[in-house]
Amino acid sequence: MNKELLGKVKHKKEAYRGWKQGQVAWKEYRETVRAAREQVRKAKALIEISLARDVKDNKKSFYRYVSEKRGTRENVGPLRNETGNLVTQDMEKAEVLNNFFALVFSGKCSSHTGQVAEGKGRDWENAEPPTVEEDHV
Repeated sequence: MNKELLGKVKHKKEAYRGWKQGQVAWKEYRETVRAAREQVRKAKALIEISLARDVKDNKKSFYRYVSEKRGTRENVGPLRNETGNLVTQDMEKAEVLNNFFALVFSGKCSSHTGQVAEGKGRDWENAEPPTVEEDHV
């Protein structure tokens, strides 16, 4: 990022703080956000264009950029199944969620609400694991 873009992003953060404290008007804040967003999009477009243009000469930077974009994150933490056992494997978590949502959509139980407790960051060992519970009314 160049200095101008960093300045826009910093100004956006300051405008947000000012808006939350009631010192900056909503319209002024929105204009600041739009300007920063436009600058970021232009900068990304320029980077992608230069990578595409130079792909024959510098394949390493192109593939590094692509691999950064391909990264995935685990979004579902450990769950407890119907018997109360902790489920950590992806396939088991998929089965627990599938069974829960299948009950909801099949109409076997009239009112279900999923309640997933939120963990603190990625440190699951020290926190209470998230659970999917069924409410019977």
